[in-house]
Amino acid sequence: MKIFTAEQIRNCDQYTIKNEPISSVQLMERAAEACVDWISENCNHHRNFAIFCGSGNNGGDGFAIARMLYQKGFDIDIFSNSKSKFSPDALENFKHIREISGITVREFKEAMNYRFDSRTVIIDALFGTGLSRNLENEMKDLVEFLNQKNNIKISIDLPSGLLADGMSDSEATILAADYTLSFQFWKKCFLHAETGKFAGKVQILDINLSQDYIDETEAQDFVIDEELIKNIFRVRNEFSHKGTYGKVTIAGGSYGKMGAAVLSARSALRTGAGLTFVLAPKCGYEILQTSDPEAMFMEGGIDYIDSFEIDETSVCGIGPGLGTHKKTSDSLLKFLKNYSKPLILDADALNIIAENPDNLLLIPQKSIITPHPKEFERLFGKTENSFERTLLAKNKARELQIYIVLKDHHTQVITPEGKVFYNITGNSGLAKGGSGDILTGIITSLLAQQYSEEEAALLGVWFHGKAAEFASEKYSKESMLPTDVIAEFGNVFAELNAKVQKVL
Repeated sequence: MKIFTAEQIRNCDQYTIKNEPISSVQLMERAAEACVDWISENCNHHRNFAIFCGSGNNGGDGFAIARMLYQKGFDIDIFSNSKSKFSPDALENFKHIREISGITVREFKEAMNYRFDSRTVIIDALFGTGLSRNLENEMKDLVEFLNQKNNIKISIDLPSGLLADGMSDSEATILAADYTLSFQFWKKCFLHAETGKFAGKVQILDINLSQDYIDETEAQDFVIDEELIKNIFRVRNEFSHKGTYGKVTIAGGSYGKMGAAVLSARSALRTGAGLTFVLAPKCGYEILQTSDPEAMFMEGGIDYIDSFEIDETSVCGIGPGLGTHKKTSDSLLKFLKNYSKPLILDADALNIIAENPDNLLLIPQKSIITPHPKEFERLFGKTENSFERTLLAKNKARELQIYIVLKDHHTQVITPEGKVFYNITGNSGLAKGGSGDILTGIITSLLAQQYSEEEAALLGVWFHGKAAEFASEKYSKESMLPTDVIAEFGNVFAELNAKVQKVL
């Protein structure tokens, strides 16, 4: 799914109005109906809605939602500024509200004395994507007041005070929604930690905006959605053998850190690699052969790897549990100077490269690096926020002609062409040591199976997150372990196969 800017979304609205054709107020009605369908299904234990409506089209959505919820039997109170200069469509829906005797319209200031009981849901329809400045005066005070309430808060299209396309001012007042019902597209602000926290759980509602506009309009940012993954995933050929699915070498492990190599190798095996080798120090021999008997062991040192001798026919993932011993560092840098095939670099491999900026030039083109934010900072320098970090990653991916998998709540896959793909699977249960080692094994395995570098990275991060979702359902986000995530790989593959294969 493409991520459009606020301006592109407005253009999409206008294109739809002109070419469907449909009036702007009818499109507003369509958006309101989508919201009401979701609210009716998910808020059926609540009877009262306090709906806060601004003077623009977001407020118009709110007025239309109020009318439709009232028609479904809910109790509705509207808060607005009746003296505002409403947009034409908002004004039309405001007039419809005035014709309904059962709906009370109150001034914003009356909210301070309103009784918000436990069954009252607050709906925020104050400001949408048109906002370009911080909230001030009455609106600032109102949003701060609403944020103090423990009631469920649902924002329409965008939490009021939030900017759609980038970082909001650190001093800005923003409504903290529990749910955001967003029309047609993800907004970039939902996908970054500093701003996404205000959106709560995001629900994307299809309001049938013009597919022609969506197809024809260029974008640089995307969401890794199920449709994209179905186009990437390839069903396993029944007439195949182990040579069909490639050879993987996981290079990692050191004394006291063999678990990382175990997890990475097991992930490669469970993701379908034909042959899996582990280059590790001798101290990990028994551990690896016992834990991952399907993988073949190659000795590269005693307590740490001091020699990288890797079969040119294999795809190599380097870093899990590697350590940064000087002999390991020297050996890795020497290996990279003489190696030109794309590979996957993670964890201590990245920390070794970060010791000298010139080492970045040793990364083979089209390689995939998978840093978490701190590793990224060591490699490329500090940034003020995650938006700046993403911009820097785009520049570095172009400069070095590599793929950067920037691990975060919404992990980003950044291509050498400057495209950014945001992953929306996964959860906070992955915030544990070992989760990144799993991802390295997954991506290395997929690359060995002849997925392109971009495909391996996109499918890999989506797959990793999907398995985490299954694991959290069984064990909870708090209790789930990286090994529990690996145990769910089969269920993810089963679901994928069922969705892409033709069945009777």
